[in-house]
Amino acid sequence: MKAARTLSIVLMPVWLIACVTINVYFPAAAAEKAADRFIQDVYGKQPPTKNPQQKAPKAQPQSEAAPGRGLLIHALNSLVTPARAAENIDINTPSIQRIKRSMAARNSALRPYYNSGAIGLTDSGLIAIRNLGAVPLAQRNRLKQLVAADNRDRNALYPEIARANGHPEWEQRIRRIWAQRWIANAPKGWWYQNNQGNWTRK
Repeated sequence: MKAARTLSIVLMPVWLIACVTINVYFPAAAAEKAADRFIQDVYGKQPPTKNPQQKAPKAQPQSEAAPGRGLLIHALNSLVTPARAAENIDINTPSIQRIKRSMAARNSALRPYYNSGAIGLTDSGLIAIRNLGAVPLAQRNRLKQLVAADNRDRNALYPEIARANGHPEWEQRIRRIWAQRWIANAPKGWWYQNNQGNWTRK
C-alpha cells in the first residue's frame, strides 16, 4: 500500500507534465513537410533542397535496480506517443486550396521579376519589391499590383492553416516555417532576406 501511494505521488507530476505537453505540442516536422508540398504546387516544381532528417535519439538503458522506472517510462509513453503518432498539418481544406490555386496562377507572372532580382522573399513569409529600377516603367504598376495580391494571399494563408488545424495560436509558428520553406524551395539566383533582414542572393 505504501509503495503504491509513493508511486502515485511520483507519477502525478509526470502525468500533469505529459498532459501539458500534449496540449502545446507543435508538429514542426509535419509543418515543414506540408509547407514543402504547398510551395512545390505554387512554384510548379520539385524542391531543390530538403532538410536532413534528424537521427532518432538512442534509447536509454533501463536500470534493473529501479523496477519502478520502466513503469514510469511506460506511463509517460502511453500519454505522449498517441499525440505524436497523430501529428499532421492539414492543408487540404477548400479555403487553403483556393489560396494555393490563386498563388500558383500568379507565380508565372511573378517569376520573371524573381529572376531579375526586382522582387524577393522576405523573412516574414511575404514578398517585396527590392529593385524597382530593374523593372521597365510601363510594368511597375502591374508589378506592385501582383506583389500586393500575393501578399494578401500569404497573409490569409497562415492564419487559415492554423485555424484549419484547430490551433489559431499556431499562426506565427506556421508563418515562420513557411517563410523558411519559401526560401529553401526557391530556385538558385532568387533574392531573399536573411535572419538579419539583409537581402541575399541564393
